[in-house]
Amino acid sequence: MKNTKIVLAKRPIGLPKLNDFQIIQNDIDLVKDNQVSVSTMYLSLDPYMRGRMSPSKSYTKNLEIGEVMTGEIIGIVNESKVKNFPKGSIVLSKAGWQSNPVVNEDQLSLVDSRIDPVSLALGSLGMPGLTAYFGLTKLGNPKSGETVVVSAGSGAVGATVGQIAKSMGCRVIGIAGSNEKINYMTENLGFDEGINYKDSDWTEKFKISCDQGVDIYFDNVGGPISDCVIEEINDFARVIVCGQISQYNNFEPELGPRNMHKFLIKQAKLEGFIVFRWEDQYKDGLESLLDLKERGFLKYKETIVEGIEKAPETFLKLFSGDNLGKLLIKVN
Repeated sequence: MKNTKIVLAKRPIGLPKLNDFQIIQNDIDLVKDNQVSVSTMYLSLDPYMRGRMSPSKSYTKNLEIGEVMTGEIIGIVNESKVKNFPKGSIVLSKAGWQSNPVVNEDQLSLVDSRIDPVSLALGSLGMPGLTAYFGLTKLGNPKSGETVVVSAGSGAVGATVGQIAKSMGCRVIGIAGSNEKINYMTENLGFDEGINYKDSDWTEKFKISCDQGVDIYFDNVGGPISDCVIEEINDFARVIVCGQISQYNNFEPELGPRNMHKFLIKQAKLEGFIVFRWEDQYKDGLESLLDLKERGFLKYKETIVEGIEKAPETFLKLFSGDNLGKLLIKVN
């Protein structure tokens, strides 16, 4: 067996291209003390990875040229020199874009046996789900009857945000970029309304849909979409900045800040977050998400592409909007 890994070949300028990545095959490393050999089952593809490819300073260390692309995997342990992770264990690791990595003990955690299908440990019952849960509940503090708007509402994080808000009695409006995604949000996820930002009259439709104003905005995209939502915020609204995917591939920053005066006159709050802030509470968060799933509030959709060599081209779907729900690579 070989270990196929995908490394950063050069830093992207604007939208990443296939030649920004390089596929390398090596023999599998020898397993040393306190290590395991993992056969990757699923690789998660997420927008934050674009930031790791950039030289710009961020909240964590960025990739160097030649480093394995960062990312979380689910895998099965093939060989182990760690008591707590015997052969056959299903594990999570941030080993990155690799098919058969050797991983240190401190980079592993067991997948909760209640997670079914196991791929949800990379989606609504994993980092994206915890991002939605902690961001909304800790910073948004939703109250029954409030209006919650979520951009990229059909994505792995946005879909979970909307369903958690519905479980708490909120009115939920989702914003996405196709009629298929709008139907998914309203017919499958239970959102009250969906707005297609690619419609020429979407801003007018949005204003009508939130005629009572916006109490919580969970922002995954930034840019003109967020400008429009912020115009409609209520007194003491909470704007939660989770992602800014519309900005990640810009050659130059867009002009801003645009409508910050709204936060002054509405006495509103704007706060960004990284989910690691609540790492010590992940176990409690997972329990809450499992309970929501049990009660029918955590429906999901996955876009799964087979073959680790497809990871670079599949990653680009995050920026074209071609995927629906959680984007995964099925590896082994």
